[in-house]
Amino acid sequence: MASSGKMEGPSAPAVRRDPYEVLSVPRDSSDQEIKSAYRKLALKYHPDKNASNPEASELFKEVAYSYSILSDPEKRRQYDTAGFELLENEGMDMEIDLSNLGTVNTMFAALFSKLGVPIKTTISPTVLEEAMNGTVTVRPLPVGTSATGKVDKQCAHFFGVTISEEQAHSGIVVRVTSPAQSKFKLLYFEQEVNGGYGLALQEDSQKTGKVTSAGMYFLHFQVYRMDSTVNALAMAKDPEAAFFKRLEGLQPCEVSALKSGTHIFAVYGDNFFKPASYMIEAMCAKSYEETTERLKEIESKILAKRNDLRQFETEYRKALARFQEVTNRYTQEREAVDDMLRERDNIHCSFTTERTLVNPVGAGSSSSRYTTEHSIPESPENGSVNGRDKSGKKKWFNLNLDRSDKKA
Repeated sequence: MASSGKMEGPSAPAVRRDPYEVLSVPRDSSDQEIKSAYRKLALKYHPDKNASNPEASELFKEVAYSYSILSDPEKRRQYDTAGFELLENEGMDMEIDLSNLGTVNTMFAALFSKLGVPIKTTISPTVLEEAMNGTVTVRPLPVGTSATGKVDKQCAHFFGVTISEEQAHSGIVVRVTSPAQSKFKLLYFEQEVNGGYGLALQEDSQKTGKVTSAGMYFLHFQVYRMDSTVNALAMAKDPEAAFFKRLEGLQPCEVSALKSGTHIFAVYGDNFFKPASYMIEAMCAKSYEETTERLKEIESKILAKRNDLRQFETEYRKALARFQEVTNRYTQEREAVDDMLRERDNIHCSFTTERTLVNPVGAGSSSSRYTTEHSIPESPENGSVNGRDKSGKKKWFNLNLDRSDKKA
């Protein structure tokens, strides 16, 4: 399963290795352990920090590739089941680092994003390193308030949300919206032992109505986020059946509750060229009890519907195959009936007193008709069939000859 070999595609590493081996994590490691290992290795091998070490770039790609497999529950399941082969058949999507793209590639990425193609982007290693070192500026954001601002691309504004025991028990919601439809990421950091902050969660902004938004819901029950790239890949592979993959982008959020204390959130500018404008809010769910119950109910319904669609997809594909089968038979039967009716018409036309003779090659015309059964042969006595004597017809040369005889 972990055998090496060449990979297809520019985003893949030159040689494949077992993703667990690359990230130095056991096969039963948790999502959080995988994320922590990825963050440390990504910072260690990032090209910006290793300009004089060409091997670091390849190692960084390998780490990012391995993380893209193990951080996705479905891809991880596929790899654990059948290794790289199944992943190659399904296709892989990679995240890109805008700070390492260059102007031309950034323009292409921006164009594709504008056309509706979801582009996954990574967080600048500079931001992650500053957070890890605890050198970022954190602005307080009391629960029940909001703050607005503009954050430059590949930069972040950090906020500290302090919650009480009661608020932690009721649940906390942090949301970011942008009426300007800016692209951004909402980040959640956990306190590290060294006093810095390690990235624990991230939510990419999604267009909802006339705004872009992202939210984190710590409500003591499982909530899900939607990965739009899954839908885009499904649409590209099989547009007719992409509907069945529409809910496959649902990914469970790793953290469903917060303890009392101060928690660090950040708004990361993910626009390709200009700053991202935003408004961030922190709310206690106690003021939204009815809304919280509705969210819990709809999350449960959506999850159940996803399971239903998986079963229905099997039924649909069988029915579709049967439909194609009967459609093909319909076409064949229609052609067979048309052929038989044409043959029947030809047979009917064969009942006639006229026959077609095919003359030998070079004997005048290719065919000639003759009459049979009730036809009357021509003779000098009877004349032609119409009673007229063809020999009695006057022709212009006969007239000339008659006139010359009379003169003589």
